[in-house]
Amino acid sequence: MSRGWQGRDVISVLDFKREDLEELFNLTMVMEKYSRSRLNILEDKILALAFFEPSTRTRLSFETAMHRLGGSTIGFVGEEATSIAKGESIADTIRMLDAYADAIVIRHSLEGVAKYAAEIAENPVINAGDGTQNHPTQAMLDLYTIWRELGEIDGLTIGILGDLKYARTVKSFIEGLTLFKPSKIYLISPQSLKPRREVLTILDIAGIKYEHVENIEDVIKYLDVLYVVRIQKERFPDVVEYERVRGSYRVTLETLKNVKDTLIILHPLPRVDELDPRVDNTKYARYFKQAAYGVPLRMALLTLIFGRESKV
Repeated sequence: MSRGWQGRDVISVLDFKREDLEELFNLTMVMEKYSRSRLNILEDKILALAFFEPSTRTRLSFETAMHRLGGSTIGFVGEEATSIAKGESIADTIRMLDAYADAIVIRHSLEGVAKYAAEIAENPVINAGDGTQNHPTQAMLDLYTIWRELGEIDGLTIGILGDLKYARTVKSFIEGLTLFKPSKIYLISPQSLKPRREVLTILDIAGIKYEHVENIEDVIKYLDVLYVVRIQKERFPDVVEYERVRGSYRVTLETLKNVKDTLIILHPLPRVDELDPRVDNTKYARYFKQAAYGVPLRMALLTLIFGRESKV
């Protein structure tokens, strides 16, 4: 039975059920028509954006979503802009944000900080990325893009290409897929960037078929969705390990020679050199549309968390 959305923290996509995500998706589709206008349903609310780590799309889409809903935002990017630079603890910073705002969106390089913040704050906390662990709203956005563009997630063959070891977007995306019934997942990466055992265990428990392959060319013709991620340089504990795999995979026009006509390519962005810019002009590219869906999806998310869906 779904617990609903109102007042809930968003720490991991696995905190939610399939029906929760379907409710979110349906409201997101409604919000698409307001993503360039304004709804005054959160005019009495303030959202704190606590970004201890750099962000473009996640931070700005949350900020845009809140403004489109009539609400306000406060916040910062980087510890140097806060009293943490003076020695204040994260706990005290969270307490202050909790006193000033009605919900907190937090991103941090350390795993578990969002969960810790949720334990401290009385208001809802939304995880915008913690270390290599979770990025739940990105996973919700990824799943919505597939659902919106292809009409379903069940029965699809999905390839995930790139840094499957350190990318938190990959972990959260895979977790989100276990709430649905994809036909098969191909995990495509160099050996040194294979998914961590904990991620494979999630797939095993869900009973989803998966296979690890090293070359995209071996499976590209079977895919309905290709999800590409960059190598997460900032997550590598050893720069030598990063240098070994840098540039080890790349999607080009040549890669797409024998694909299904209906293939869609996603990427959580930013990209570096793993996705040739010439792919942008193909009918398969959906990653910029995916990023644009971030505003209506986060509008829907905030509306549900604040319990204002009946006003839409």
